[in-house]
Amino acid sequence: MIKKLFLFIFTVASLNVFSQVQSYYSDVDLQLTGVALKNALATKITATHVNFLDYTPDVWTASKATDVNPNNPNEVLLIYGFENGSDSNLENDRTRNINVNGGAASDWNREHVFARSLGNPNLGTVGPGADAHHLRPADPGRNSSRSNRKFGRGTGNSGFSSLDTHQGNDGPNTAAYYPGDEWKGDVARMIMYMYVRYGNVCLPTAVGVGSNTNTPDDMIDLFLKWNVEDPVSDFERARNTYHENTNNAAAQGNRNPFIDNPFLATRIWGGDSAQDTWGIYTSNDREAPTAPTNVTINNITFTSFNISWTASTDNEAVTGYDVFVDGTLATQTTTTNATLTNLTPNTSYAITILAKDLVNNKSALSTVANGTTLADTVAPSMPTNVIANNISDTSFTFSWTASTDNNAIASYDVYLNNQLDQNVTGTTAIITGLAATTAYTAYVIAKDTSGNVSVKSNTITVTTIEGGNGVADELFISEYVEPNTGNNKAIEIVNLTGKTVSLAGYSLQKQSNGGSWVDNLALDNQSFILQGSSASILPNDVFVIIHSGASETELTSNADMEVPSNANPPYQFASPLNFNGNDPVGLYKNGVLIDMVGELNNSSNHIQNITLRRNGDISKPNPVFSEQGEWEAFPVNTYSGIGSFTSTLSTEDNQILDAIKIFPNPVKGNNLSISNKEAVTLKIYNVLGTLVKTEKLKANAKQIDISALTSGVYLINFISGEKTSSKKFIKL
Repeated sequence: MIKKLFLFIFTVASLNVFSQVQSYYSDVDLQLTGVALKNALATKITATHVNFLDYTPDVWTASKATDVNPNNPNEVLLIYGFENGSDSNLENDRTRNINVNGGAASDWNREHVFARSLGNPNLGTVGPGADAHHLRPADPGRNSSRSNRKFGRGTGNSGFSSLDTHQGNDGPNTAAYYPGDEWKGDVARMIMYMYVRYGNVCLPTAVGVGSNTNTPDDMIDLFLKWNVEDPVSDFERARNTYHENTNNAAAQGNRNPFIDNPFLATRIWGGDSAQDTWGIYTSNDREAPTAPTNVTINNITFTSFNISWTASTDNEAVTGYDVFVDGTLATQTTTTNATLTNLTPNTSYAITILAKDLVNNKSALSTVANGTTLADTVAPSMPTNVIANNISDTSFTFSWTASTDNNAIASYDVYLNNQLDQNVTGTTAIITGLAATTAYTAYVIAKDTSGNVSVKSNTITVTTIEGGNGVADELFISEYVEPNTGNNKAIEIVNLTGKTVSLAGYSLQKQSNGGSWVDNLALDNQSFILQGSSASILPNDVFVIIHSGASETELTSNADMEVPSNANPPYQFASPLNFNGNDPVGLYKNGVLIDMVGELNNSSNHIQNITLRRNGDISKPNPVFSEQGEWEAFPVNTYSGIGSFTSTLSTEDNQILDAIKIFPNPVKGNNLSISNKEAVTLKIYNVLGTLVKTEKLKANAKQIDISALTSGVYLINFISGEKTSSKKFIKL
């Protein structure tokens, strides 16, 4: 009797709640499911979004009405906050004085729960960037700490996730952000609203770390889980009610459907059942579907197989199936078949299936079906066409043509002088740390995903070149790029020493606003050096460091190092690559300032909105900035010169080498004509980097014998004193 009375009271209460918002959804077919229901809700909340707010002052006005602390009308609740203000840390406060909004540390500001920069395009401060349904009061410090980090798993109070990372300001290992147990449901429902309201502009996959494998679109499991675990609060409901009524100041006119009924998310995207606050979906149907039968595995390969089964039955309708592999959910589908991929060869898997209906009643698991992937015993083919190029005094680039395999290539082992040097996943390896004028042997072996290995490739011999003195004794800054807006900022460093120079011991710092030198950036920091680059600079080459927020192709395609934008020091906001025209930038060696762009102790915007390029006649660093004497200024947002540096310095050796000519080219026969007025030494290398001929030429030597060379392309180095010059020729 008591149970029946409670059920009656609960049902009446649920109907009362629904009746209050029923008129809003009266023209929406709430019996739809999946994407059809999503589209119907999108039409509704878009049509009723009749008042588009101004970011300032409307969002301030709305927040002061919708986010009032229910226990104190003089305060607002701060999203991500959790502490009552009794400690000395402002950032963790749960509330703040309603009238101290702004940007100071003790104020509250506006948090874009869907981070602006993660929208496509950037949400800005109009339209989605000013939609109050996802704008919440926040502590400025905590807001900054979250920055544009994606949301990820966690427990307890808000903070960086220890479970999830993503490609972000800190690179591929940027920690995700957990909003806190109290706020994770709010966050989930705000992201759901933004996705339904703005579509592909606000993808859940862009703002959260999770999988969309089991949903019909880009919704991820993370937000579905949070929607279930953290039910709707009266605080959220009050915000929704305020915004529907456009008689309220700065009200939009539309509602967030997932606050009105979290189960709408379950009907659209599946997953575990969220709360059905209307009671119209879950109160009537409590009968589970029958278990799937006749589970069959076929089309078995090394890494995949197909699964099919006989459909379940239900008193209402079966809406989907969960596929489990060894007891773990692997995928979800609305059909009676699925394909599993990325499996391990020669491995057995236990498959079970369960069925779900419209209100997420779940069947018993099917009988287990066992399947074993094929065994892979075939080795990859031998890597071919091994070559060496970019040969310097201390390094060379080793590359080859990819191997083939009946399954898949996993990686390559590169051997130098018969010792394993490195393992790479691509078909190129940069081999460094070598001695000048020294011969090295190199070969490569392919490995597949099953651990089978190929026979070794052909072995090539590579001889490093002589290192010269060059025209400089030290590295120096060759270009500085400071745009008029955004983060297309770069520093370029050039090596004119004639030898490969390791970047160990070199660093950049900035003099913040003409004050102290801060944020030492080690230039040999491997975590910031991009793939294909190394912590050294070859002779006559440059090293380009960019801000992680740079978007110009000239910068990103020539970058060797990318500085991430951390939420906290070091490298906060990509410092020191966040210079702003009043921050001199210094090149340090072993802690000593050796070169600088910008005037020391000058806090004015003297190098703002400008590109500066070092003059071609400069041969050494200078710790005293001299723009008129050493630099050429270019208009703001000039990026075309980045990635190379032309020195106009000339020496006697250079003049001797510049005068040498070879002809004809291509050459037929056994003699190559030479025009040299001074005595030089020549060395000829084939395309594999192997030294095939050395000869000392007297002045006016006329020609050299190349009868021992086979047809092909060759590189000829002329050496005079400490200088070298290279020319390419073809023997037919």
